[in-house]
Amino acid sequence: MEKIGYIEIRITGSKGNLDLTRDNYDIREVRDMLEQAEGLLMPNDKKERPIISYQLENGSVRHIFKTSIQYIIGFNAILGQIAAGKSIDFLDLPTAKAFENFQEVAIRKQYSFEINTSIDHSNTVNIDATTKFSRTVSVWANAEFYFYGRVISMGGKDKSNIHLATGDQGIVIIQTDKEYLEQLENNLLYKSYGIRVIGKQHTETGEIDKSTLKFLELIDYQPKYDKEYLKELRKKARNNWSGDFNADDWLKEIRGGYDA
Repeated sequence: MEKIGYIEIRITGSKGNLDLTRDNYDIREVRDMLEQAEGLLMPNDKKERPIISYQLENGSVRHIFKTSIQYIIGFNAILGQIAAGKSIDFLDLPTAKAFENFQEVAIRKQYSFEINTSIDHSNTVNIDATTKFSRTVSVWANAEFYFYGRVISMGGKDKSNIHLATGDQGIVIIQTDKEYLEQLENNLLYKSYGIRVIGKQHTETGEIDKSTLKFLELIDYQPKYDKEYLKELRKKARNNWSGDFNADDWLKEIRGGYDA
């Protein structure tokens, strides 16, 4: 049977004149915490991740997330690095955003967070209104990107966007003005397009912050297999290799004298 461990996020504070407890902890706060959990433990490998179970306990409020011990061990190491360096710049984007969320709540609601694990002598990170857990602004810069894929959804009641299913980046959600979508003459759904966007990119790792993507331009992109074009290319190549052609001399020229 797979060994299980847990991470614990303990929150202390008050609601008016009352100490914070499970009984006065609002359901929206629970929802926000649940939204952060997956990013904390598994920022990248979400498709085949193990089950994450959840408990809400008193004292003042304790969030308990249980899952495979190997993920808990990895997260404990991350906590050690954060505690030592007082920085979250090295984290994967979903994990960094979770810590920024805790910091924002700590300042806005005067809560204190204590984050640790079930590992013996666990590393601990404390977040309150006096700490500064946020990504260094200079690390993230504006950049332009081109995404190619199939449009699988468009629109939105409050925030309009285009959902593009790509081969290398999965589904990317691109913020798009409603006015632009209203003026489109053709239906983009389930058709392949390229989209030029602007967004934030990590200047050291190259990681893209997909939550910042904004639409710039639609690019007509209809990839297809052109049998006749490929046949013509093969014919040209065959002609080049025919006749008085020495393959050994050609290879030596390409190598530039490098024979290793």
